[in-house]
Amino acid sequence: MSVSIRNADTADIPAIRVLAEDTWWPTYTPLLEHDQVRYMLDLIYSVEALTTVMTQGTQQFILLSDDQGPQGFAAYGARTDEPVYKLHKLYVRPGNQGKGYGRMLLHEVVQRVKDQGITTLDLNVNRYNPAKSFYEKAGFSILREEDIAIGPYWMNDYVMRRIVTP
Repeated sequence: MSVSIRNADTADIPAIRVLAEDTWWPTYTPLLEHDQVRYMLDLIYSVEALTTVMTQGTQQFILLSDDQGPQGFAAYGARTDEPVYKLHKLYVRPGNQGKGYGRMLLHEVVQRVKDQGITTLDLNVNRYNPAKSFYEKAGFSILREEDIAIGPYWMNDYVMRRIVTP
């Protein structure tokens, strides 16, 4: 099976939205109320929100595909307050988890961050999300806890950091 990763742009928004729906429900319904998952999907993955972050360049998206089509995506971008990049999103269809697709996406982001001369990559992960162990195995460690208001809801996260060696 061939697997490829490429830059994504606004033409890929429909595929990213499908992937978000396919991954968020099984990932977050054990952790969050149904209404909060729906609210956050509508807020973060609306056509308008995705178009804005893509066209403003605040987040660069990459799309992983195999012979069956798009299977995962990641988004990352530079922080404005310090020379750190942030991994904003990394999702792989649940049926493909365990195939190394998440590691491939993360490796690609890390390589791109290195290419920019940046040595630090941060991310936020829900404190109860099993993906926390994936990130720990990939070299991230907990920097701090962070609670972020999103509309009427809260995201209860860990901020994790990985030092990227040049």
